[in-house]
Amino acid sequence: MRLSHLLFLSPLLLASCAGTSDEAQPENYVGYVDTAIGTGGHGHVFMGANVPFGMVQLGPTSIPQTWDWCSGYHDSDSTVIGFSHTHLEGTGIGDLFDVTVMPVVGEVTYARGTEDDPQSGLWSYGERSKQVSRPGYYSVPLARYGVLAELTATNRVGMHRYTFPKSDSAAIVFDLENGGCWDKATATYMEADGDNRIVGYRNSTGWAKDQKVFFVAEFSKPFKSFEPKGDHGMYGRVNFSTDSAEQVMLKVALSPVSIDGAKANLAAELPGWDFDAVANTASDVWNSELGKVRIKTSDADARKKFYTALYHTMIVPATFSDVTGEYRGADGEVYKSDATQYTIFSLWDTYRAQMPLMSILQPVRNAEMVNTMLDIFDRQGRLPVWHLWGNETDCMVGNPGIIPVADAIVKGIEGVDRDRAYKAILATAADTARGGGLRQHYGFIPANLFNEAIAYDMEYAVADGAVANAAKTMGDQANAAKFTERSRSYRNYLDKATGFVRGRMADGSWRTPFDPNATTHREDDYCEGNAWQYTWLAPQDLEGLVDFFGSKEATVSRLDSLFATSSELTGDNASPDITGLIGQYAHGNEPGHHTIYLYTMLGAPDKAADRIRQVLDEFYTVIPDGLAGNEDAGQMSAWYILSSLGFYPVEPAGARYWFGSPIFDEAEINVPGGKFVVKTVNNSPDNKYIRGVKLNGKDHDKMYIMHDDIMRGGELVFEMGPAK
Repeated sequence: MRLSHLLFLSPLLLASCAGTSDEAQPENYVGYVDTAIGTGGHGHVFMGANVPFGMVQLGPTSIPQTWDWCSGYHDSDSTVIGFSHTHLEGTGIGDLFDVTVMPVVGEVTYARGTEDDPQSGLWSYGERSKQVSRPGYYSVPLARYGVLAELTATNRVGMHRYTFPKSDSAAIVFDLENGGCWDKATATYMEADGDNRIVGYRNSTGWAKDQKVFFVAEFSKPFKSFEPKGDHGMYGRVNFSTDSAEQVMLKVALSPVSIDGAKANLAAELPGWDFDAVANTASDVWNSELGKVRIKTSDADARKKFYTALYHTMIVPATFSDVTGEYRGADGEVYKSDATQYTIFSLWDTYRAQMPLMSILQPVRNAEMVNTMLDIFDRQGRLPVWHLWGNETDCMVGNPGIIPVADAIVKGIEGVDRDRAYKAILATAADTARGGGLRQHYGFIPANLFNEAIAYDMEYAVADGAVANAAKTMGDQANAAKFTERSRSYRNYLDKATGFVRGRMADGSWRTPFDPNATTHREDDYCEGNAWQYTWLAPQDLEGLVDFFGSKEATVSRLDSLFATSSELTGDNASPDITGLIGQYAHGNEPGHHTIYLYTMLGAPDKAADRIRQVLDEFYTVIPDGLAGNEDAGQMSAWYILSSLGFYPVEPAGARYWFGSPIFDEAEINVPGGKFVVKTVNNSPDNKYIRGVKLNGKDHDKMYIMHDDIMRGGELVFEMGPAK
């Protein structure tokens, strides 16, 4: 296992890594992170303790099991039913919340309970005014029981410290019933293993149809007894007698494979009981990862937004293999690998910016993530769409798994076998499931034969553009030509009469009536969007859009109208994901994340700068409701990271980043070639327009930079100025 992935490091080792006491102490990047950002509104972010890309996300889970509680936590609600070891980050569907633990005093009812029935269930109010949260540590007092809960974590182990009042009826309850919004336990098991250990598992079905979590839990003191509780033994009560302010600690290791795997994870990562050392180590690991980008700015809010966003990009994908190398494959069987495996791939979201950001900041992990996707391909016959704890959910549209794999081919990511990757993207692109067969037959997906036809087809076309770029890299000119042509299938929906993409039937006729502002949720030609937004979902074929609108100038004018038109949404059951509106541009959802940068590609970079600065200022703020939409596994934040640095990857697997409007005085990025430094000259809210670019001291006459230029290290200088 690589040293970079040993996410529990002893304080002595950390000290030796940091250097001698005479050296300057590292900057406290953790101190810039505000974990509350995104916990309000529709942000759906995880709140709790974890380490970067860890298997364990240990944090509070609340009573509500509705949309805005998909992560288990919401700023508007202080109920706690326990502290769960797995959570989702910013998604639009709920699941996980596995192995929930709740400290209690006295008798309780072994069920979820409600606020209307305060004596039912395990729940308590958490005293939010006394809550402490920072990367790697979380604490909150539980008012009902007079218990202070503190949490920290290594990669695969959650560590709890509970400060109890004096009591003969103190207990820690294990809850294997409560899962996410759509999750239901199908098989559970718990038993005592001696007088200070519990072992068990939880199988469940929900978004992940067949999820398996195994655990081993150790206590810092022997318990008086262990009692199975509730229906089918889904609860287990571990009883103690406690003195006033006595601290009882608990370590819970997870495994997707077996109880023995969980035991191995515990022994390898957390053999001791020094809670503060573990919390400090978690903080140090976060600080090291956050410090891979060092910005200079006088804007404290921008600094807070940046490092909070960077934190959010490193929660998932999550580790999905034991320290032994064993993991559960997409076919449910157990395999072994020398490299870390990952899960929670929200690829429809993250192919756009989060995965490309990983290719810059986390090249080793990026290779491991792509190789995990290739392993998934080997087990299920196609690249993942939305993979969750070993399960293909098939959530969202298109073939999003193709794009980061093709990106690895085009960028030449070290550690990825190009031939293996190319085979996987070609096979996945040939798949006939999920509307693929209709598209191959008709040349597009007819709207009368398939729900969300436009969204599926247009995303397939984006993926085909990525395949074409990979084919060019591989020297396969025949497939380069084939997939370039296939990437234009969306042109069948371009309607000259309306100026939008519009549902088209198998006989070639148009769907009527037509309203470009109309949207419904899950029953539509589009997916979480409307004609205004989807008309621009062709980053692989801007030439096609220019031909459709007549000229670059006409295309720019039409793009202007996207931002200038009314923000009214029509239609029944409108999608709640269409948020962060400027006109009909919707920053709160992913299909439009590239759209502003089309201005730069069309030769109108000042218009891009205006909108980028508007989005950075208005749709990313430092309050709990600080995100314009779901965090979506780091994608929303990755947009901020890259855009604030001044560039964004528009084209699928294009290996280039188009310029926008950088906001920092300087940013220094760790890359394999050393340091890549981005500087601005004369930058200000008024001087937000790029007036000149130098790369490594030489004039740079392009409005983009290539991936290799970044990874080699060097200096990119933007000369900023006022409007012309």
